Amino acid sequence: MFRSCTASKPCGVVAESGTGSGVGTAWLHSGLGAGARLVTVERDEELARRAAGVFADDDRVSVLAGDWRLLQRHAPLDVFFCDGGGKRDDPEKVVELLAPGGLLLLDDFTPSPHWPPRFEGEVDELRLFYLTHPALDATEVLTTPTSSVVVAARRT
Repeated sequence: MFRSCTASKPCGVVAESGTGSGVGTAWLHSGLGAGARLVTVERDEELARRAAGVFADDDRVSVLAGDWRLLQRHAPLDVFFCDGGGKRDDPEKVVELLAPGGLLLLDDFTPSPHWPPRFEGEVDELRLFYLTHPALDATEVLTTPTSSVVVAARRT
């Protein structure tokens, strides 16, 4: 799914918050077009340094060490895999960073058969925010029996 989203924006700006060891970065990179660029940010400087080493041979990829808000310099974003900062602490800013038609990917949700969606017996306000945001067309995709991803497109 991540590769397909990136491939759909062959000249776009692809971003990721929460590089970690670079697994998600590699998924995004696998669909990166020749005219696209990928910017990923990681709070842990050592993890960022290691990930930068993995992608050192590709000048389309930038690995930044620091807060997720560093991605604001690269906005508007055509694809944003918000795996780290932003998703919970400033969801409105996450939406604002998207270009019109931009895709937002948010993983690590637990599927819910209820509406509004619930997590641990309570309404999942975060997931509800993204699924019902007026600037987004969003859906939830089951990735395993116990996990899901919210995929959203910024309305133009």
